[in-house]
Amino acid sequence: MTDFFKGIATIPFEGAGSNNPLAFKYYNAQQQVAGKSMAEHLRFAVSFWHTFKGTGRDIFGAEVYDRSWDAPENKMTRAKATLEAAFEFFQKLGVDYYCFHDRDIAPEGETFSESCRNLEQMVQSAAKLQKDTGVNLLWGTANLFGHPRYTHGAATNPDAHVFAYAAAQVKHAIAATKELGGENYVFWGGREGYDTLLNTDMKQEQEQLARFFHMAVDYARTIGFTGQFLIEPKPMEPTKHQYDFDAATVLNFLQTYHLMDHFKLNIEANHANLAGHTFAHELSVASCVGKLGSVDVNRGDPLLGWDTDQFPVDLYETTAAMLVILNQGGLGSGGLNFDAKLRRGSTDPIDLFHAHIGGMDAFARGLLIARKIIDDKVLSGFVSNRYASYASGVGQDIMAGKMNFKTLEEYILKTGEPSLKSGRQEYLENIINSYI
Repeated sequence: MTDFFKGIATIPFEGAGSNNPLAFKYYNAQQQVAGKSMAEHLRFAVSFWHTFKGTGRDIFGAEVYDRSWDAPENKMTRAKATLEAAFEFFQKLGVDYYCFHDRDIAPEGETFSESCRNLEQMVQSAAKLQKDTGVNLLWGTANLFGHPRYTHGAATNPDAHVFAYAAAQVKHAIAATKELGGENYVFWGGREGYDTLLNTDMKQEQEQLARFFHMAVDYARTIGFTGQFLIEPKPMEPTKHQYDFDAATVLNFLQTYHLMDHFKLNIEANHANLAGHTFAHELSVASCVGKLGSVDVNRGDPLLGWDTDQFPVDLYETTAAMLVILNQGGLGSGGLNFDAKLRRGSTDPIDLFHAHIGGMDAFARGLLIARKIIDDKVLSGFVSNRYASYASGVGQDIMAGKMNFKTLEEYILKTGEPSLKSGRQEYLENIINSYI
């Protein structure tokens, strides 16, 4: 094993009474919860981009992080060192998965062919490290937003030449994901949107995007990639209006362009907030129609209106998320990916451990709390009783399609005004507090 994280051993589980900052208080990977281990329920993954490529740079200041793996001048030597540091971190943290963009693990070359060679070389290195460590790829994706060529979008670009370049890049990213045994492939439309309608044909751009997705589905079939395709909604940043605004918008797009059978959603907490929703709302919208495939876990700052990507620590939020995930029977091939970054002032490598430990403990507690709430039926029992009128009588007839406006008018003329029944919101909030 490499030694980029000197003096840090494998993170142990020591329980809630531990004062060790480099130990889990609640995440016990092998602990059984409702017939599955915590590791199987949560399927934690580390994001390659924030954790190993992040520098602390922002629009007001330069790089500040202390990252020894980012020191070599040669870009491929630097890429290999970063990959080795990543797998050392995965092992010491005790996660089973990671996620990457193609340009995270392999630098852009001077030509497209060189970029492809760089990617294939790094995929071979990653495959060996995966075999040696047992850490697997949760999902891969392509960076179709960073390079200047994608200034006006990738699949939605008004220049067909750029569309073609993006398609060629994604072809190799999907192949790399398959080669590494990735269980999913994610599309995030970082610049698939517009800033002004004065120069935009929205219908044309959305049709281009749909054609791009159909091409991806066809290519995956030709190479035998059976992983799940995912789309990650986000309402803004970097474009003013993005076509993947929120879960409902993406689901409508998939339905309109006959893609619903091929895609699920990768929901991110902070993106939900930027769209004016709660994290649980977005998870529920996707889950209601069987399209919640995976989750990016982080949080935003309520005082800042942009994508701060902070590590999750809010137990109300993690509990609400795990209620949705448990009630749909888990995430299948998906998982909980820490698409989260350190604060600029957290400069040391050890801070990466503190951040991930805190996030993993927060979701472990959310899992335990949510499971107890479900087992005790304190919410499901109340909700079931609230909708009980649809299980018999006129409600049952409504849902069975036996009633229409005329027959329902006759029912009202006979029965009169309905009674008002309380939703008991404060009562239920108190119950949740008692579990947390």
